[in-house]
Amino acid sequence: MSDRPNSATGPTGGRTAGPTAGPDSAPRLSELVAAPVHLVEEAVIDTARLLGESGQLPMGRGLASGALAFALGVLSVLGVAAFHFPEYLTTPELRAQYSVDVLRHVLFGALVLSASLAIMNLVLKRARGLNLVALGFVAVALAAGGSHVPVHDFPDHTPYIGLDWFILDLLGSTTVFVLIEKLFPIYRGQPLFRREWQTDFVHFTVNHFIVGLILLTVNFLIHSLFGWAVSDRLQNAVQHLPFLPQLLLCILAADLVQYWTHRGYHEIPLFWRFHAVHHSAKTLDWMAGSRLHILELVVTRVGVLGILYVLGFSKGVMDAYIIVVGFQAVFNHANVRLPWGPLRYVIVTPEFHHWHHSSDDMAIDRNYAAHYAFLDYLFGSAVRGQKGFPERYGVVGDYMPDGFVRQQLFPFRGNPG
Repeated sequence: MSDRPNSATGPTGGRTAGPTAGPDSAPRLSELVAAPVHLVEEAVIDTARLLGESGQLPMGRGLASGALAFALGVLSVLGVAAFHFPEYLTTPELRAQYSVDVLRHVLFGALVLSASLAIMNLVLKRARGLNLVALGFVAVALAAGGSHVPVHDFPDHTPYIGLDWFILDLLGSTTVFVLIEKLFPIYRGQPLFRREWQTDFVHFTVNHFIVGLILLTVNFLIHSLFGWAVSDRLQNAVQHLPFLPQLLLCILAADLVQYWTHRGYHEIPLFWRFHAVHHSAKTLDWMAGSRLHILELVVTRVGVLGILYVLGFSKGVMDAYIIVVGFQAVFNHANVRLPWGPLRYVIVTPEFHHWHHSSDDMAIDRNYAAHYAFLDYLFGSAVRGQKGFPERYGVVGDYMPDGFVRQQLFPFRGNPG
């Protein structure tokens, strides 16, 4: 933070005398206005710099703690809004699973931590603008009721956006995966705010906010396209399997569809235009897996969930599958190196999937599986002879534009090289 000259001090730092003593020496109105205006400018500049730049955060300047305070302040405001309007901002399937009292405690803890970090940095005069903004979000959240907003009865069948899913997934994912990435990194120098993190964060946010629309679309298409294939006899046979074999069969059925759909995205030029959005990330971490074209997201989910709907797996198995697929989708893109031994030939690991994203010649159009790595060995599409992890990621030719909107529009007007 640069030192700014004080209009009330002379070149040697001593207080200058005014032209006359008495009332004329009182601060001018312009000086009284300048101080808060300067703080507002500083807040805007610091926040814009945090959101617009990438790279390592300098230590000892309050930026890392200020970024945490800022994020928790924003999430707290969103959390209070979700308490006020649960019928429109929360996911019906999700709110049936969690405890409102526990979420109140989480919200209260976030407010306390955000305020504490922001005040500490303000006292120490570190990143004042950013921490003022964080404290402002805390004040807004408290003024709107904080963690004490009452929740009254509300209808279940209303249009909604998945704000609660966004908040919980962001908090959970950053807590778990950032910690794992720091403990077991592939690339030790990779910063948390790596290049193009803003684009992937927008993908992450939009995918969560439109979860209601996606589920509605997917469910309609599944029943329309696969309803004719449903057989009570087949579904009863599947549901009578023990839990673990049924779960493994569920994952296998899903991954077979995922494998061939994924392979089609690579080998059919028209489909590649959509899938290239996902491959355009030049750095992989836990958030990179969120970079998807919305149409690809819908088509893949229809195909995968369609076969599971036909086979009729039990609710417990489907719930477990959703956890597995949610974890692997994030974990396999993470900046994580772990010793897998022979297991790497059975299940998809970060190493296996990182090679799928590599732009090295040996890795092009390889490693399609999402769960079971042995499918690629079975169908002859596994990367062979690789050592360690890739050095280059992204699409060959680097022709994909940055930014969520431009990437969504790219398949309709782009020209892949």
